[in-house]
Amino acid sequence: MVFPVNIHFGKLEIPLHLVFELLAYTIGFRYFLFLRKKSVDSIQTENRIWILIGAAIGALIGSRLVGIFENPDLFRNGNLQYILGNKTIVGGLLGGLIGVELTKRFVKVYTSSGDLMTYPIILAIMIGRIGCFLEGLKDGTYGTASSLPWAINFGDGIPRHPVNLYEIIFLALLWICMKQLERQFIFTDGSKFKIFLTAYLLFRFMLEFIKPDFKYIFQLGLIQLVCLAGLIYYRMVFIAPRSLLISRTKI
Repeated sequence: MVFPVNIHFGKLEIPLHLVFELLAYTIGFRYFLFLRKKSVDSIQTENRIWILIGAAIGALIGSRLVGIFENPDLFRNGNLQYILGNKTIVGGLLGGLIGVELTKRFVKVYTSSGDLMTYPIILAIMIGRIGCFLEGLKDGTYGTASSLPWAINFGDGIPRHPVNLYEIIFLALLWICMKQLERQFIFTDGSKFKIFLTAYLLFRFMLEFIKPDFKYIFQLGLIQLVCLAGLIYYRMVFIAPRSLLISRTKI
């Protein structure tokens, strides 16, 4: 396989990365609508729309801000491709979280809004990461050099950790585990999203050690520092895990 992988229509070349990114947004949103139709949403439609708008704006700002300062050298050098194109899922998730919380205060919604979005977000990230993988080195999400048998040469002659595939596998396993939990327990209000986000932030914190990122302090990159901030925000997941689940046998 030659990276990046693109679709060719005569002289027109369409990056598959862009195709999968659009598919991630579209399929993720359609799946959210499907789940909402099947369940009872405690949030009124008008307020839900405002929350989605707040999430989208917060995710856009968060993903761009963290992306811009992920590598300060490229930012200081005025690399326009980096400044305009670089974005991060971690920044998007936490920026979206801030956007949602601010919007909920504005529309006076006091129940959790993230549970219904959990599986659609997981699905969207998995689809998007396929595009990141097919983009190879150009996407900037590749791993460090590796001698493991499944290491992949993305075009520079160096076998590397396929970190995008690691992430897809992790998210698939997380989905399965959460579905298994749902068979035995009932998630308390908001806990489904909290479990997903804390698990994802922990995973990304560890994954960044095998990515050639710029290091800020204590040999930690910006994404790792942002992950730590998110984990501190959701510290109650670790302090009081029993508050997240109710056994079905006790109902």
